[in-house]
Amino acid sequence: MSTKVRRSVLEKARRYGINVSELLRKALEVVKRRELEELASLAERVAEGLRKASAAYGEDYVARSVREDRAAR
Repeated sequence: MSTKVRRSVLEKARRYGINVSELLRKALEVVKRRELEELASLAERVAEGLRKASAAYGEDYVARSVREDRAAR
């Protein structure tokens, strides 16, 4: 990926010892971290749904469903 940075901003960053490339890489890592947090949240919601289904239909509901599905093939 590439980006354009105004020369004046780049010169100021260099003057203050700021590595612009590293700064941008770190900023993009925040995006990756947020995505992983979102996936973890989704996994937790799915797990909660499975716990509710297990409570409503019995402890072995998922295992029975998988066995029945395999047997139907």
